[in-house]
Amino acid sequence: MHSPDPAGPTEPTAPTDPAAQPDPLHSLVLHATDNGVSWITLNRPDAMNAVTWDQRERVISLLGAASVDPAVRAVVITATGKGFCAGADLRGAPATGTATGGERVPGDVARTIRQGAQRLITAVLDCEKPVIAAVNGTAAGLGAHLALACDLVLAAESAKFIEVFVRRGLVPDGGGAYLLPRLVGPQRAKELMFFGDALRAADAERMGLVNRVVADVELAAIAKEWAERLAAGPTRALALTKHLVNASLDADRASALAAEAWAQEINMTTRDANEGVASFVERRTPKYRGL
Repeated sequence: MHSPDPAGPTEPTAPTDPAAQPDPLHSLVLHATDNGVSWITLNRPDAMNAVTWDQRERVISLLGAASVDPAVRAVVITATGKGFCAGADLRGAPATGTATGGERVPGDVARTIRQGAQRLITAVLDCEKPVIAAVNGTAAGLGAHLALACDLVLAAESAKFIEVFVRRGLVPDGGGAYLLPRLVGPQRAKELMFFGDALRAADAERMGLVNRVVADVELAAIAKEWAERLAAGPTRALALTKHLVNASLDADRASALAAEAWAQEINMTTRDANEGVASFVERRTPKYRGL
């Protein structure tokens, strides 16, 4: 990954992928793996990185690939330009309606949301590697939910989060009404969703939506630092920890404690767990391999 140039662009820049294909889609969602980190970069700056149907499918595919690839031990989702993601761009999406492409019928909208925005958010939540959002600019609608679904959120000082749905007379989708109350409580969630006001990065941090706000020129470097720290960690233990935390929000105490015990049981079969215990006994720094 390139270090940020104080005199140059301020947006995060993922490493160049030498194997990138000359496919237009690959230029709209950049991808590279560097030091165990999968960098997924939305690259439609002229459209504030509004996500098309094809882009969404590629991001979902890359997150799925990260889960099963032992060489990938952390993921960063970021973007180029002044916007992180302006939401969903439905132009170019497969036509909804009858089998012959006729008028929309009841159930089409719900199906589109389930198969589209909700699949994207679920792909982030279910990714078996820790996912960092490096929010370089405005994150609106589905774009805000994409960031907030990540395990850790870094935001540039210039970033903003907007629950834009109410401005269009719409109900929040893409998991917003699920994510926000769990992050900031129902009252704050309703305030954000009822008014649709732009939330500055510093205010988002105070509310608990963002882990840390950094200077724009430092976002790339700090995202790289955090991701590489995660990539050097005990990958399976992190995956199990992510699952426990996410599941605890919907579980009763007995179920959560039972899940915790079984997660530790499973984790103790990994090489990294044995290495962690051995390094403690031997008073040395552990060397985790993600296995």
